[in-house]
Amino acid sequence: MKKIIPIALLLNFALIGCQSETNTNTSDVAAMKAEAITQAKRDLAKQLSESYGNIESTLKTSISEQKLNVPLSTLLTSEPSSAFSQTMAATDSEIRSIKGVEEYADELLELRLADGSMVKEWKEGQSPLFAFEPKGDDESWLYIEAYDVYGQLHQLSVDEMPDVPVLVVDSNSEKELKAGLKAMQAEMVSLGQDTLLESPSEEQVAAMSSGFAAMSETVAPLSTTALKKIRLADDEEPWISGKAEVYAIVTGVNPSRDKPTIDLVEMPYLDYDNKDYYPNQVMIHWARYRWGAADIILMEQDDGTDYKELASLLVQVAEEVLKAIPDPEVQAYAVIPQITNKLIQAIPDGVLVNDDDHVDVFYTLQQDTPYVDHPGAGGNAVATFEPLTINPTRP
Repeated sequence: MKKIIPIALLLNFALIGCQSETNTNTSDVAAMKAEAITQAKRDLAKQLSESYGNIESTLKTSISEQKLNVPLSTLLTSEPSSAFSQTMAATDSEIRSIKGVEEYADELLELRLADGSMVKEWKEGQSPLFAFEPKGDDESWLYIEAYDVYGQLHQLSVDEMPDVPVLVVDSNSEKELKAGLKAMQAEMVSLGQDTLLESPSEEQVAAMSSGFAAMSETVAPLSTTALKKIRLADDEEPWISGKAEVYAIVTGVNPSRDKPTIDLVEMPYLDYDNKDYYPNQVMIHWARYRWGAADIILMEQDDGTDYKELASLLVQVAEEVLKAIPDPEVQAYAVIPQITNKLIQAIPDGVLVNDDDHVDVFYTLQQDTPYVDHPGAGGNAVATFEPLTINPTRP
């Protein structure tokens, strides 16, 4: 049985190999991290395929048409002290560390059945394959690697859904994005940015409600812009990638000083392309921005992202843009797209691996202005925004 090489060791080998290059940049390091993560998932897929007889019952009990994924930790309960169980736990911990989310998530790795249509035949006895998502841009993928229950390697089509059940070794994208945005916010705050993280979680809704209840009648209403409807174009996402995890970066200028304002918005409902969503979600808090104008960049998370490094890059680039402008007041809100464009240019070449991570951008959204079926600059997103004034809760 092939031994799993710890992901940290794989990453160290890659970094040592590049130490002779004096110009090793952030993009090179990101690519090495993505390669290390992919190799770790490849090894786990092979090990799990060979151990299928021991985990089959647990998997079939845990997975259904309504719930296609199961945390890898669920598979460790029967033999938590075994070498393989300890390696799986260590790999999960190291992946969280590489992504910079170790403080915000206690686990990430899971097994996910690729499609609900596979459940019936799998539970009736058809043997599954164990696969993982390749690294890099999906347009460069030639095939999907998958192992059968004997540990033999198969090559699957990138575009066509397999006609056999496939269990995918992957990170729980919802958990990762939630943890990643928290890590980004914390890093930005440590760098002097008072970054707001807008998340429609139940906990935050409860906290906001209790906070508003404590307000007095003298508190001014909140001026916001809400996202009423959004639709992403069909980009033929490969079947192995599962649901999308999209978030927004809102950019503008601080109202009281010549520094950028960068806010983050979690969008956990935006799972699939070519479908309308009606979130009624607050995207822009206008008290945080100067000139009543802001831009919104839509992003999709990437497997090689170091969220702390991404946050640092965003702050650095945005601040450099403003510093290069002698008097931002002269250009007024024309400064904002300059910040946005520099961020978009920096992201693919900085800490992310796939160019597809930039979904689209909405430029110069203005306060108190509705936008109906408004296309993003790239034509990949169409959204309706409406002004929303939130009054303090009455006693």
